[in-house]
Amino acid sequence: MNLILAAQETLQTEADALIKASTRLDQNFLDAITLILGTKGKLIITGVGKSGLVGAKMAATFASTGTASFFLHPTEALHGDLGMISKGDTLLAISSSGESEELTKILPHIKRFDIPLIGLTSKKDSSLGTYADVFLDISVDKEACPLGIAPTTSTTLTMALGDALAVVLMKQRGFKEQDFASFHPGGSLGKKLFVKIKDLMRTQNLPIIKKTASLKEAVVAMSEGKLGTVLIVDENKHFDALLSDGDLRRALMEEGFSLEHLAINYATKNPKSYYNTELLASEALEIIENDRIQLLPLVQGNGDIIGVLHIHDLINAGIKSK
Repeated sequence: MNLILAAQETLQTEADALIKASTRLDQNFLDAITLILGTKGKLIITGVGKSGLVGAKMAATFASTGTASFFLHPTEALHGDLGMISKGDTLLAISSSGESEELTKILPHIKRFDIPLIGLTSKKDSSLGTYADVFLDISVDKEACPLGIAPTTSTTLTMALGDALAVVLMKQRGFKEQDFASFHPGGSLGKKLFVKIKDLMRTQNLPIIKKTASLKEAVVAMSEGKLGTVLIVDENKHFDALLSDGDLRRALMEEGFSLEHLAINYATKNPKSYYNTELLASEALEIIENDRIQLLPLVQGNGDIIGVLHIHDLINAGIKSK
């Protein structure tokens, strides 16, 4: 058996079903969009078995793209969770056959509550199709499963149709990158758009030495600070220079080197610093990368040091430049 060929046939079968489904999108799809947009409460997704798993994914997609939504298992609904459905909600039910027993049992109650129902099923004359206010066709010519039994093509189509609904709703609502990030503060996009310098900068136990300090004192401060750098301040405690471990190594190569020499003599004068701790961490990473530095000192307008931002802290936090 050619395993690659079998895999290709699976993908082709499912791709063909998606293309065919795209050509039969009609007013029913637009009616579903209108119904969801007009929902004052939540969009509740329900389904059993594989349809339930697809429904849970759809609910998560809707919820993260601006449509308040959650998944409700029909069996749990029959045993008390129908109370989770309120007037103003809309129900989206999934069943390929339209006759899933657990699902069809709750449909009369849904209609009794006058809850709008969108039915995703392959049979319009099924129980689900009959009860539905809006019917969305998820029929397929064949399952990719060689036995024609396991839901494969049908579940792929159902999930894709849910994505299509979510994408159109996003466009209709003008849902933007910032909106998406607000629902995903822990994701890479959320970090990129919301995490600021002040959230990651170090403010305690900074390796700061005076302008009159020796290299020996600088080495001690550098070791204790564990940043590979010491900050040097003038007599007014204003940021004046920066001594890195690279500066220290270069000093060691000079003739007549002594640990008693002043650290300021080997330091970088007027180094890069920044003042706005409200700046996005992703933008700060750009500054660090563009200037090829590891540490960005943060100072107030008068030159007082308020913290430092190290490239390792940005990387460990999962920050990426824009």
